[in-house]
Amino acid sequence: MVPREHGGEESIVAAGNGSKEEEVGVMGVSGAADGDEEQHGAGGKFSVASFLWHGGSVWDAWFSCASNQVAQVLLTLPYSFSQLGMVSGIILQIFYGFLGSWTAYLISVLYVEYRSRKEKEGVSFKNHVIQWFEVLDGLLGPYWKAAGLAFNCTFLLFGTVIQLIACASNIYYINDRLDKRTWTYIFGACCATTVFIPSFHNYRIWSFLGLGMTTYTAWYLTIAALVNGQVEAVEHTGPKKLVLYFTGATNILYTFGGHAVTVEIMHAMWKPAKFKYIYLLATLYVFTLTLPSASAMYWAYGDQLLTHANAFALLPKTAWRDAAVILMLIHQFITFGFACTPLYFVWEKVIGMHDAKSICLRALCRLPIVIPIWFLAIIFPFFGPINSAVGALLVSFTVYIIPSLAHMLTYRTASARANAAEKPPFFLPSWTGMFVLNAFIVVWVLVVGFGLGGWASMVNFIRQIDTFGLFAKCYQCPKPTVIAAAPSLSPHH
Repeated sequence: MVPREHGGEESIVAAGNGSKEEEVGVMGVSGAADGDEEQHGAGGKFSVASFLWHGGSVWDAWFSCASNQVAQVLLTLPYSFSQLGMVSGIILQIFYGFLGSWTAYLISVLYVEYRSRKEKEGVSFKNHVIQWFEVLDGLLGPYWKAAGLAFNCTFLLFGTVIQLIACASNIYYINDRLDKRTWTYIFGACCATTVFIPSFHNYRIWSFLGLGMTTYTAWYLTIAALVNGQVEAVEHTGPKKLVLYFTGATNILYTFGGHAVTVEIMHAMWKPAKFKYIYLLATLYVFTLTLPSASAMYWAYGDQLLTHANAFALLPKTAWRDAAVILMLIHQFITFGFACTPLYFVWEKVIGMHDAKSICLRALCRLPIVIPIWFLAIIFPFFGPINSAVGALLVSFTVYIIPSLAHMLTYRTASARANAAEKPPFFLPSWTGMFVLNAFIVVWVLVVGFGLGGWASMVNFIRQIDTFGLFAKCYQCPKPTVIAAAPSLSPHH
């Protein structure tokens, strides 16, 4: 898993676009001007394949972050609002949105620090994708590497499981002739094709399309809820139980904790140091999708959402809804690839295939990763509650606590601060201020996210198991209506 010294290796994306790639430093391509970014992947010449397939610009990173941040969770946020109430739902979205943007910024700073140090040592990252656990290893040592690897991989594993569950849950609202478990089998096979996508460079067109699909779905939910109006005798009683309140809060924590792939997205950029504020800008756009849709759905359906984790379940079947379902299915396929690609990289490094130049060979080696994802999606088909459990137990550490602690420890000495590759940001120009903010995040997420959120989400998760059982064939499906046979009239003699 260690990158090699400088040499003439071929880039892993070179096999995808048929060209050799220059050595890219953390600050960008050596000798390249800002305007040269778009031409970098195609060797200075425009080609359709490169335009669609090979991305590394600031815009590519923004689309990747925004597209990856809000996928199936868009459909569960109204459910969270019914648990939290309107006011808490809006406040917590904004709070965790900015909290997540800050920790994404910390991750980007630590990546730049790690890569700058390694490049000064003459280390080449051609044919090698830097990952979060390697950043932790290089800056803080093997114990931090182990913690980062364990939490990140487990989170990404369940992140892909959630996407697979969401696929089955959504398609059921178009075609209910097959149960959700059968749809999980089918979509598991479809999502396995992501093994052929080499790296995050190659998600350019998919990120663009994915964000467009999510935007359509968000505004469909908003407009459909407002047009249909409030259901008869609608009630808005949330929050009324602590268990539900903290379950909803951790689903929002999960929503804005999608930056477990930040390092991989940065590494795919031609100038990774430009990433710093991209996640914040992506979050601001995501607010325009999540806040109106969740608020409108909760206003229209109220407490009915408590038993309908998927917002599609309450909306009338129309061509507009079917279009939203299909678009979300495609987007969930893309997000599955986003979450699974880092797992593919880790597995390739473990078995020594990360340097392989054949896409087909690497795809074959990646297939074993899909099997446990498939299996877990069939065991725990609890669309909605599983988000909160993953948020409390995994996201809280992976993308909030560990980055904050890592930043504090990396720059704990005066010499480290003096030689830092990235100084404190303009809006918080004090190392002491950064330390205090990081400490607050660690304490808040540990107590509220992991502690209270973990308790609430596990109570709710266990309740789903008790109600529906493991390997549930059709989670939260409406029970078939049994029509009583009319009594036959016996003939008179």
